[in-house]
Amino acid sequence: MQTKVDRQEAEDTRYTTYQSPLASRYVSPEMEQIFTSQQRYSTWRKLWIALAESEQELGLQISDAQIKELKKHAESIDFERVATIEAETHHDVMAHVLAYGEQCSVAKPIIHLGATSCFVTDNADLLLMHEALRILETKIKKIIHNFSGFAERYKAVPCLGFTHFQAAQLTTVGKRACLWIQDFAMDLVDIVYRTKSLKFLGTKGATGTQASFLSLFGGDHSKVEELDRKIAEKMGFSELLTISGQTYTRKIDSQILYSLSGIGISAHKFATDLRLLASLKEIEEPFSKTQVGSSAMPYKRNPILAERICSLSRFLISLSENPAYTAATQWLERSLDDSANRRIVIPEAFLAADAIVELLLKLSSGLIVNEKVIEKHIQEELPFIATENILMEAVKKGGDRQSIHEIIRSHSIKAAEQVKQGLSNDLLRALKNDPKLKLDSKEIESILDSKKYIGRAKEQVEYFLNHELPVTLNERKKS
Repeated sequence: MQTKVDRQEAEDTRYTTYQSPLASRYVSPEMEQIFTSQQRYSTWRKLWIALAESEQELGLQISDAQIKELKKHAESIDFERVATIEAETHHDVMAHVLAYGEQCSVAKPIIHLGATSCFVTDNADLLLMHEALRILETKIKKIIHNFSGFAERYKAVPCLGFTHFQAAQLTTVGKRACLWIQDFAMDLVDIVYRTKSLKFLGTKGATGTQASFLSLFGGDHSKVEELDRKIAEKMGFSELLTISGQTYTRKIDSQILYSLSGIGISAHKFATDLRLLASLKEIEEPFSKTQVGSSAMPYKRNPILAERICSLSRFLISLSENPAYTAATQWLERSLDDSANRRIVIPEAFLAADAIVELLLKLSSGLIVNEKVIEKHIQEELPFIATENILMEAVKKGGDRQSIHEIIRSHSIKAAEQVKQGLSNDLLRALKNDPKLKLDSKEIESILDSKKYIGRAKEQVEYFLNHELPVTLNERKKS
């Protein structure tokens, strides 16, 4: 049990040693736990246990007492002793083998039997990444569900669309949310695929030929194959790599981190959109009563969560390039220039991805929509947007298309100049008062119903949420 003194020492250490800001500020406990030293190195020990059990089952002279002893000390790692041994041996795996052996005097002779370092390092990385991918999968599904509820609620609420961040044809708040959902759904498909297709390295030996294990089993190829299958099954994998060097191909790391960067891409796009909309005061982040927006300007409500997402996303996206270089520069069956790099980049990528999805969970369930502001912006721009429809109606009433076009163009230019001078948009009044259009005020007002300018946005949202998305989420189609 941790004493008060122990807790105080841990707290003191927190502020006197460097920690990754991802771990200390942003990441969830469940994701952080995966990449702790305890989790990583206890996974090594579980792999050594699975190896010993499987070798015993296939006829090697390994006793129940030895396996029992290995299991007894699977979690009780003396990290100080490991560090001392590693300082002497300059070999991390051997430091753990020897430290484990000191705790397990009976099992010491059979620890790591027939294996090379990558049996524990690579297989553990695959196990940890698999678990981390499953966590991200669950959270992304929740984000999609949150945004889906938002999209359903606002599927028919008109808002200005923007191209080049200039007011354009109308869309709906819900349709815009579907743009975000679609990106995250693509990420989910990618993450699910990476999780399901991840294969175990197993027991491949120093150059991937399994020669050491073939020797252990007296040349019996079937037992070597069975050893691979048994260990993979014990560790929760159903599929194994047939071909490898000493390590699994580093393209796997590259592919996984590219999938993680996809989350960063989608998140950055959403967060940027939210920052723009927050500037317009149309959609805002949740803001607590005691939250401080600025140390200098008390009135500020800065979109800090969206900004943090953008910041972390840029970091995550940048990491996707790193493992590509590592995969490209591996020599023949094995080189060690990947090791230090992977110790940093793989955990940091998963921690960054988790920090981002944690922020997305908060935002996707708490967005504030200011419908009055949205409507105000529509009314400011709708007269310009509606000019084409007004032109068509005037022609229907017998007007000359080219003449009417020039009339509307002339009024529009004048109105735009007024707006740029800080005056109100006078276009509608000018059109209503122009007898050449042959349209009365009621006819023009009927043309200006904002719901007439959203096209099939509502119907697109409904189809996407009720038909396409359930397939992506592997859920039943809604009735």
